[in-house]
Amino acid sequence: MQVMKRLDAIKVEFEKAVDACSDVSSMEDIRVAFLGRKCELTQILRNVSSLSAEEKPLVGKQANILKNEFARKLEELKERLERADASGKAEKIDVTLPGIKRRLGARHPLRSTLSRINDIFVSLGFAIAEGPEIETEFYNFEALNIPLDHPSRDAFDTFYVEGKHVLRSHTSNVQIHVMQKQPPPVQMIMPGRVYRPDAVDASHSFMFHQVEGLMVDRGVSFSDLKGVLSIFCRSMFGEDIKMRLRPHFFPFTEPSAEVDISCIICGGKGCRVCKGNGWLEILGAGMVNPKVFEAVGYDPEKYTGFAFGMGVERIAMLLYGIEDIRLFFENDVRFLKQFI
Repeated sequence: MQVMKRLDAIKVEFEKAVDACSDVSSMEDIRVAFLGRKCELTQILRNVSSLSAEEKPLVGKQANILKNEFARKLEELKERLERADASGKAEKIDVTLPGIKRRLGARHPLRSTLSRINDIFVSLGFAIAEGPEIETEFYNFEALNIPLDHPSRDAFDTFYVEGKHVLRSHTSNVQIHVMQKQPPPVQMIMPGRVYRPDAVDASHSFMFHQVEGLMVDRGVSFSDLKGVLSIFCRSMFGEDIKMRLRPHFFPFTEPSAEVDISCIICGGKGCRVCKGNGWLEILGAGMVNPKVFEAVGYDPEKYTGFAFGMGVERIAMLLYGIEDIRLFFENDVRFLKQFI
């Protein structure tokens, strides 16, 4: 039976080809040669019907056995070659080469400055309170002694969002929420974002960060305020720093003051940063106006308190020597990577 002998020969040829195969591309050539549509084995299967009655069952059975066997062995060969290829690639890695340096991230300078401010006041016994950024006119203005016809309201009365709700222009709104919920004593700081209609330039932004503080109890005095701020300034800028208070006006405090520190660049001698006068303004402060106490239900005859507020960007610019506030918000990696 010539066909049966030919099938045996095909099997031998297939096994030799498999043994000699060394890569996946060569294996594909073997598959086409022994299992393809035009291969000899496929042609034998197609012509089984033309064989004699005696040869048909024998040839058909043997040809199908070979076809299944070839397919199984090719699959095993493929797995073996892929494992060998992966192993070979792993062995080619030179473990003596230096590794790839990964760039490390870092906290944003504003976040670092805010954390530092919070830590100082927490160490002095202040708790941290937060509140809504979208506020009613009562909490943002009226309860802080800023009625509708007050001149100072012109600087803030802008970002209305719906009805009589406004983007808060200071975190003083949180002071009102805290005092409404909690009887004295109160000792809190209020960090967060605030919004004002300032034209954006090197020193102004329509959005910035602020930290306000509040202390209310019996017998709280202006000297307590000065003591707390003096400790803060020395902790923030160094033990050699000097602080001064200048009379000022804020509708929610009376008396009020602007707080300056000696220039950290020139040491108070006068330079471009301090405009030659040796001092840098850092925050505003004062004793809480009795009208604010009346708005929240505190008895101004029993309690006194002080409040203060500072811009986080202002503090960060002084600490890091940054001259343009816009750099904080541009997300320029060249700027940010300086703080890694």
